Amino acid sequence: MKIIWAKHAKERQKEWEKKMGITKEIVENVLKNPAQVVAGDMNTVIAQKKWTKGLLRVIFTSSGNEKKIITFYYTTKIKKYFKEE
Repeated sequence: MKIIWAKHAKERQKEWEKKMGITKEIVENVLKNPAQVVAGDMNTVIAQKKWTKGLLRVIFTSSGNEKKIITFYYTTKIKKYFKEE
């Protein structure tokens, strides 16, 4: 799988790394091994995984073998976004 980072996602990653230590590798790991994948808006998909005391959500598009990270964020609102089976 080829992972492409949108400019916005790269900028966000730098901000989150300073705030919470969220590295590029952590974000890509969520994309490659999500705990859950849900539909997003405007043809996007969201890979999400519990991380520390919250949830990392990676918004991306997919085309063939390429996944493009549009943005991502960390939230403590696990119950709002994570659907327990």
